[in-house]
Amino acid sequence: MTLSIGILLTSNDTSDFAKGFPHDGVRFTGLLQPFRPDWHFTTIPVKDDVFPDHPYDYDGYVISGSPASVQGNDPWILNLLDFIRLADRLRIPMFGACFGHQAIALALGGEVKKAEGGWGLGTSVTEFSATAPWMQPQQRSVRLYSAHQEQVTRLPEGAELLGGDAFCPIGSFRIGGHVFTTEYHPEMTPAFIHGLIDSLEGKLDDATIAKARETLAHEAEGPLFGQWIVNFLEWGKR
Repeated sequence: MTLSIGILLTSNDTSDFAKGFPHDGVRFTGLLQPFRPDWHFTTIPVKDDVFPDHPYDYDGYVISGSPASVQGNDPWILNLLDFIRLADRLRIPMFGACFGHQAIALALGGEVKKAEGGWGLGTSVTEFSATAPWMQPQQRSVRLYSAHQEQVTRLPEGAELLGGDAFCPIGSFRIGGHVFTTEYHPEMTPAFIHGLIDSLEGKLDDATIAKARETLAHEAEGPLFGQWIVNFLEWGKR
């Protein structure tokens, strides 16, 4: 099965740090294409208010992370929430990471707030208390890179919690076979997360930066999660 996947680019970061790395569309393509070399990946810059003409234009979607807040009133954010609602009604597969995870939850009736514990930064381990058919090979704990201030605090109606941790209890959820999310970043590379933490030095408190750097001693498992994402996108087209 050859699929056409739209990567909805939400990152509006124009900092010198961000300019030094490929955008998230490139990173997600690099994560997923090795598993499905015949698939077609297209980046759509929704952060510039550019959207597919219709959700049916692609077989499935990946919604990226962003430093923007899903609770913002920028037209592109409101339009993205509307797009998510339409794709949900049509049962078109959607995977969301970080901002994407939060946007799907908020669009479909969940709640997003600033994390009480401050920043989630570095690497984080999601403990999965439930599984979905596409989560193969199975693994109960998955370590991914983390960079967020906001997180989902209430699931949409009909959503199933898949996993989380003490800092972020709603770290991953599903809705049927067409929505799959994570608060974390399977697409990030070691160079990117190290550079991001360096760029935040002086902007965040020293304890947060030090803790984030300590967690980087543990390798993230992005490729494993990438396998789950392509499995999910295929599952949703059955």
